Amino acid sequence: MLARHAGASRFAFNQCLALVKEALDEKRQSGSVVPWSGFDLINAFNSWKTSAAAGRRFVVDSAGSAEVVVTGLSWRAQVCQQVCEEAAVDLGRALTAWADSRGGKRPGRRVGFPTFKRKSRTRPSFRIRCKTTKAGRASIRVGDPTAGPRSVCLPRIGVLRVREDTRRLRRMIRTGRAHIRYATVSCRAGRWTITVTVEAAGLHPACQHPPRPDPDGGGGWVGVDRGLAALVVAADTSGRQVLRVDDAPRPLRAALPRLRRLSRQLSRKQRGSRNRAEAAARLGRAHHHVANVRRHFLHKVANRLVKTHDRLALEDLHTAGLLRNRRLAAAISDAGWADLARIIGYKQRWRGGQATSAPRWYPSTRMCSACRIIGPALPLSVRIFRCDECGHEADRDVNAAVNLAVWAEQHHAQTRDPEARGPVTNTSRGDGSGQRPRAGETSPDDGGTPPPRTSVTAGTPEKGDAS
Repeated sequence: MLARHAGASRFAFNQCLALVKEALDEKRQSGSVVPWSGFDLINAFNSWKTSAAAGRRFVVDSAGSAEVVVTGLSWRAQVCQQVCEEAAVDLGRALTAWADSRGGKRPGRRVGFPTFKRKSRTRPSFRIRCKTTKAGRASIRVGDPTAGPRSVCLPRIGVLRVREDTRRLRRMIRTGRAHIRYATVSCRAGRWTITVTVEAAGLHPACQHPPRPDPDGGGGWVGVDRGLAALVVAADTSGRQVLRVDDAPRPLRAALPRLRRLSRQLSRKQRGSRNRAEAAARLGRAHHHVANVRRHFLHKVANRLVKTHDRLALEDLHTAGLLRNRRLAAAISDAGWADLARIIGYKQRWRGGQATSAPRWYPSTRMCSACRIIGPALPLSVRIFRCDECGHEADRDVNAAVNLAVWAEQHHAQTRDPEARGPVTNTSRGDGSGQRPRAGETSPDDGGTPPPRTSVTAGTPEKGDAS
């Protein structure tokens, strides 16, 4: 049933794209209107699925006369229609992103025109909106009393058993502190996952950082330097090291022997055979496990930072450029620097803190944290920073973290977020239909462990520790 809905979503996306391309060709000739937004694409697909182009049947009577009966899509009643509508909305977003990127309204890399989805290369996925009836019954229910606490009920599909406990989410929904908006079902490495997108209030004040007075001088900043040997080194403006993470798991390096063996088994299987499909599934599961281990550790590190410090300063690393170094590309990819910065950013906003990024070319490694003199570039083998002007010596990563904290303190007025202390919504208000009720305040139990008010200080590293 899940695979059928995923296939319906893929079919609707491809058909809407085909309608757009046909309308573009007709526009060049007759100037017809092209369906572009998600609403227009939904109407175009709904009109097409009941037409003769979607399906028809020939009926021959006993006299030999044939009659054409328009049936439309024969399987449209077997799947939830919201799946096709959400696929049309996704195509509308892709078309808007392409148009904005082409017109210069969208920053970043240029976005290409949407392409058709292939069954063999597209991850099975579909999305369903949560609708509420007049009686107040939601179409997507978590932990339905008739199905048990570890279940999710979806329209047309029915009850699905889940492995994780839904007690906290059920309590928030029952008390009105969270409201379900979407449910996304996807298949990764042979496992189906249900992602429930909810609109919830910000964390409880007991789980947020206390507000700082405006004339505080911009103090309290902690610089976070990311490296390879030491994944994270954090220090404040006084040069005190507050956190050092040296025990990163490095899951890719640990799993390389197994990945090489599975890759060899895949290359020896005949293309198109069942054995090759099974070998590809085993390799995909191994890569998925590596990604899960890395992501779990990055969340743990981010939680240690955002729960103990309300002002964090990171550097804007050009990760794509650093990956061009063939000697360090594997280690940099295994570290997950960009993902760590993303996690720290949104978790700090949830807790009412601030997270800023120093410019990409800020010389945090070459600058002396004592006299602010910029020295020559340091090779990676040099782990101790020594200033030729004032003679200051410090660990290379601690010196860079201090420089990041000083930069954030100096630029505090320019980087202040005026909405940092306001209510934070964990989900963005994207495209959708219907009114969305506001969620009430969460409780300390829903937000997790309250952040301690004192910083956790790690021991000072010995001279010559790797970074």
